Amino acid sequence: MSVPDHVLARLPRALQALLLRHRELLKFGTVGAITFFIDTGIFYALKLTVLSPKPVTSKVIAVLVATLVSYVLNRDWSFRTRGGRRRHHEATLYFLISGIGVALYSAPLWVSRYLLHLQTPHTSRLVEELADFTSGQIIGLLLGMAFRWWAFRRWVFPTDQQEGPVDPPSRRRALVS
Repeated sequence: MSVPDHVLARLPRALQALLLRHRELLKFGTVGAITFFIDTGIFYALKLTVLSPKPVTSKVIAVLVATLVSYVLNRDWSFRTRGGRRRHHEATLYFLISGIGVALYSAPLWVSRYLLHLQTPHTSRLVEELADFTSGQIIGLLLGMAFRWWAFRRWVFPTDQQEGPVDPPSRRRALVS
């Protein structure tokens, strides 16, 4: 029995049913949490070192790396029971939608820095850091995640097997249970 199955078996039936009904969203959220830490780590590593005068560039690079990891995890885990697209078509759509997501992730940081001037010398270093974290890591993340969840389910990993199944039916049945 896997660890998630073991944990699930210990929960009340009503909660089990709720979690199973929304398992795809929970997996997507877990992938999001993993890539949040990747994004945040890279963003601050770049912003506080080699790209200190370019925080938006740091953010874009961090989101791009996190997006690559996200594709692999979402394709192989979150949405593995969905399909219908050939791998190259799926990847193209994924990265196109993620490109829009990069803009959504980065836009609040750009607004904070360049429209609201929440940066030194206009404000203290503490206010700058709090504004960068709030706009780049919270507001941007929520905007981008909501858009990506909707778009991935609609276009990248559709329910209707449009171009034929990617996985054989026997494997899909095993993955669902």
